[in-house]
Amino acid sequence: MTSVTTTCRDLGELLPAAQTACRLLFQECFKAGIKNIFITETYRSQERQKYLYAQGRTRPGQIVTWTLNSNHKSRLAWDIAVGPPQSLYDVTTLNRVGAIARKLGIEWGGTWTNAIDRPHFEVKTNWLMPKGYKLEGKINVPTNSKGQVQLIVEDKKEEIKVTNWNPGSPAMKTETENFIAKAVKDGIIQESHLKDLQNGTMTSDRLLGLYITIQQRRSK
Repeated sequence: MTSVTTTCRDLGELLPAAQTACRLLFQECFKAGIKNIFITETYRSQERQKYLYAQGRTRPGQIVTWTLNSNHKSRLAWDIAVGPPQSLYDVTTLNRVGAIARKLGIEWGGTWTNAIDRPHFEVKTNWLMPKGYKLEGKINVPTNSKGQVQLIVEDKKEEIKVTNWNPGSPAMKTETENFIAKAVKDGIIQESHLKDLQNGTMTSDRLLGLYITIQQRRSK
């Protein structure tokens, strides 16, 4: 059993909607140039919530939470902090992250009137990614101040476009067909090549290869 003093920073402990929302938030922050933010807590047990609530009340220390009923225990919330060179809870950075979160339909504790909680973000179980957004690659979500947010996008392999041969004139078409037909008649290549040429399914690359093959076989 996890101790009440242990902080869980594992994104995998959140519900799928919250995991996706968190990754999307970190991605959009990365794209906005905010790369020095990191997760400080995700899931929190009710026992740990009680332990934290006692701090500053029945236990020494500064008050860190205002509720016994946090969405952290529902696996729908996460807290963040800011890495160097800014201070741990740099207001300017957290306000920028908060503004991005609101565009994504993520609730931000910085908008709460009774107890402002800028490092806190949460979603409902039915949260859906807003139209026009998508996860563009693998998001590295740091869990300490030494990490940096990264977006790793796999290189898309360039598609090779295959173009069919298109003769510039009827005369060129006739001449090419005669050249291929003679090679077929001489037993240098198979007749299927000629049929493909006549049917318009011969590619430019294949025709060039055939021409080289015919010339090489004739010269032997």
